Amino acid sequence: MLAKQLTMNLSQTTRRTQSKSAELACDLELVRRIVAKEECALHELYTMYGQRLYSYALCLTADPALAEDVVQDTLEAVWHSAKSYRGEGRLIAWLMKIIHHTVSKSLRHRPMPISEEMESNLYADEPLPEDQTQSNEQTALIRQGLKKLSPEHRMVLELVFYQGLSLKEIADVCNCPVGTIKSRLSYARQQLRGVLSRMEEI
Repeated sequence: MLAKQLTMNLSQTTRRTQSKSAELACDLELVRRIVAKEECALHELYTMYGQRLYSYALCLTADPALAEDVVQDTLEAVWHSAKSYRGEGRLIAWLMKIIHHTVSKSLRHRPMPISEEMESNLYADEPLPEDQTQSNEQTALIRQGLKKLSPEHRMVLELVFYQGLSLKEIADVCNCPVGTIKSRLSYARQQLRGVLSRMEEI
């Protein structure tokens, strides 16, 4: 039984490794084509990652028009600096880093409103009609909890839960130590845990 379980675990690990290797190979080939100035390759990159880039830009700016501009600026940056991507990490993390740096300066000087997308992603299921009132109260509490978080803490939540980046990748995106990212994530969870406790009381 143990031998069978070990074999299954090894097989799963092998498949994950092969999947990551295939993803990296695909990304490297796509970037190589962009470096060669194949415009269709840039369009392919946008098809693959555009929605995720826009989601993060919207999280940072809370302004749909500005988020679209940020994505366009990011694609332009990729077009001109694709050769700087060496395949040392996932392409999506490199792209998120460009998005982050494009808007980070402006975030330091103004609060970041909560996007509707962040709110809607907190609950996957629609409430039943009879639960609508309670759902509205819960949404209000979650909004209050998120408002208490700084932009930096909300960024970490977006990158972890909605973009699927690892702590190491997020640290690279935000240009700070992994320990700082862990602290921000822990703090954000604690704050939202308090909100969820109040929701249970209601």
